[in-house]
Amino acid sequence: MAAEIVQRLATKCENLHTLVMLWAGRSAVEIATAVRQGEVSAVTVVEEHLHAISERDPRVGAFRLVREQAVDEAHAVQKRRDLAELPLAGVPVAVKDNLEVAGEATRGGSAATATTPAREDHETVARLRAAGAVVVGLTNLPELGLVAFGDSPYGIVRNPWNLTRTPGGSSAGSAAAVAAGMVPLALGNDGMGSLRIPAACCGVLAIKPGTGLVPAPTDDWDRLIENGPLATTAPDLSLALSVLAGDPALAEAWRSGRRVEPRPTMLRSVWADDDEVWEPQPPPDSPEPFDLRVAYAPQPLPAGMPMDREFRAAVRAAAETLRVAGHTIVEHGRRLPAWLGPATVAAWLVQAATSVRGLDPGRLERRSRGLARVGKVLGALKLSGVRGRERWRAYGADQWFGDADALITPALAAVPPRAERWGERGFLRNSLTNIRYAPATGAWNMCGWPAITVPIATHSSALPIGVQLIAPPGGEPHLLGLAAQLQRAHPPLRPPGFAF
Repeated sequence: MAAEIVQRLATKCENLHTLVMLWAGRSAVEIATAVRQGEVSAVTVVEEHLHAISERDPRVGAFRLVREQAVDEAHAVQKRRDLAELPLAGVPVAVKDNLEVAGEATRGGSAATATTPAREDHETVARLRAAGAVVVGLTNLPELGLVAFGDSPYGIVRNPWNLTRTPGGSSAGSAAAVAAGMVPLALGNDGMGSLRIPAACCGVLAIKPGTGLVPAPTDDWDRLIENGPLATTAPDLSLALSVLAGDPALAEAWRSGRRVEPRPTMLRSVWADDDEVWEPQPPPDSPEPFDLRVAYAPQPLPAGMPMDREFRAAVRAAAETLRVAGHTIVEHGRRLPAWLGPATVAAWLVQAATSVRGLDPGRLERRSRGLARVGKVLGALKLSGVRGRERWRAYGADQWFGDADALITPALAAVPPRAERWGERGFLRNSLTNIRYAPATGAWNMCGWPAITVPIATHSSALPIGVQLIAPPGGEPHLLGLAAQLQRAHPPLRPPGFAF
């Protein structure tokens, strides 16, 4: 359906098929600055990105729906009286299809969900629009966001770095769309790593904010899920997070690792209840130096859980990069407590059982039914992981983390599995594969701490390697600043065949 809509748009947009691609592939900061200054119109930017989607998405399958209204909405942005004040003026964004977009059905990767269009935007979508962004489409995810794969009844999302591999999940389409250059920014959410896992698989950045910073999705899995952005650059990620959080001081956090209060300039803020004036500045040659105590843990998993040696080496390389940047680096030799893993898995499965309530079992995938069935049994046996979660959140995470300002770990434990119809398989194959390749992220949902994924190297399989950085509550600025310093030393790359 997404491809059909793009083709109809192509016939409407004059010369779209011969369009010279000047803005697709550019950063959100570059696009917004150019639109605000009148160097390009929001309409041209959106048309170029729709053209990129029409050319690239048939290979990737990132989008469930490409929005015909996007061009008209770009016209509306261009006519706004406050165009020169919009931090995301004309920036095309993709939205994960479990967040409400007014006028579109929210399918959540499932054939069992309602086809009724949403009456209004989710608050995060509304904030993106208020900042001048244009929603060009809804991205695919595994059914109900339950696993770290990219397949659903709407198709198989493929990793732009290797089309035979999964892009991870559950924000699969959002990560793949950014990696393939179809949008500069995407919106997703993270329950047990659902932003960080696909970002690591696809070689892009993603941040899971700490609890309460960004409005959560309607079904937040008892506060395990946080909404957050995906991008290719740290400045873009900072800008998007600042809009989603309604906090302009985060827009420049990537420069110095701290919140930067807006300076009085000619622009008025678009954020609600904010009378300050804000002007996003073009990125300088490099982020500013700052000094943190950064720990690194190449193998944080409990005994018996393997970790790819190249992923361990990438953590050491990231630590050395930050040492050269001026930070104090210490090794974190302890492994995560053995009891935390079962508690995390139990919390995931119990939430799977909650997610399918009220849906027709006959229209659910075999995988979802299996996950929910096991979760229901665990709930009935009072093995929901609640005690472990409370222990970890109350004091366990803080004690294990130590006195560091940030911690570097692998984002994944193994290379992404193949891109297949995992939804047609049962509980055991899905859960074991999921846990084996992506066990390093869920701990930080269990305590609500912020975490970010940053691409840093290329694996011998030719897939990207991402490292995960975690900080205590309120540490998002530190994470953004460290991400910028890592990117300075390890510039982001486009997947082969997806460069502009």
